[in-house]
Amino acid sequence: MIKQKRFINKKALITGASGDIGSALVKALKKEGALVAVTDLNTSDIEADAKFDGNLLDSKFCDQLPKKVFDKFNGIDYLCNVAGIITRGKIDKITDEDYNKTMKVNVEAPFRLCRASIPLMKKGSAIVNVSSCWGLRAGPEHPLYIMSKAAIASLTQSLGLDHAHQGIRVNAVCPNEVNTQMLRSGFEIRGLNPDKAIDDLNSTVPLGRIAEPEDIVDVILFLLSNESRYMCGSIVEVNGAKPVI
Repeated sequence: MIKQKRFINKKALITGASGDIGSALVKALKKEGALVAVTDLNTSDIEADAKFDGNLLDSKFCDQLPKKVFDKFNGIDYLCNVAGIITRGKIDKITDEDYNKTMKVNVEAPFRLCRASIPLMKKGSAIVNVSSCWGLRAGPEHPLYIMSKAAIASLTQSLGLDHAHQGIRVNAVCPNEVNTQMLRSGFEIRGLNPDKAIDDLNSTVPLGRIAEPEDIVDVILFLLSNESRYMCGSIVEVNGAKPVI
């Protein structure tokens, strides 16, 4: 049986497209027929239908991007706020620069992109934000990251409520650890062997391993698709049954 493509001629904007989850999402959406616009600091290695290099720290760039995608594709059906950064350390070690950058990328950029996209969207459109299990239940020594991801979870619930009557669904996926370069770089910074550290993490997950990017992407695709048509303002944990602490 041939699997039906779910996103033929749908127009999507994906942030953080050069990261592991973002790049996997781009491939999956294109495979199922979508027109995909991507943004990141450098999108040269990404196969997409439209590329917009830019910095999510730039408020003007965020405000204008959805309209640029709309004009390019003559519409915008999906927004996927995948981009994010992890700022580690207890609060007394966090600088003003850490705070400003984290809140700009993790909270303000999704806020601006949602605000600019929703007026351009029609009934049947969808937004998926990437929050975190740690945005729902706090883990240790990441107060800034946790605060930012909690804000995205709350924003998702608020927008889901406010725009359901328009037929615009807003949901969020909340991963725990995912085997990405971002996670591995954190181990390297702490002087740990990334492969050994991943193996150790795998043993803490009831399902036997941490997530791969595709595990998260499949949930994002579900939340974009008509299969999740009655989900709006939902916060979906994807954690292999692993508790936060």
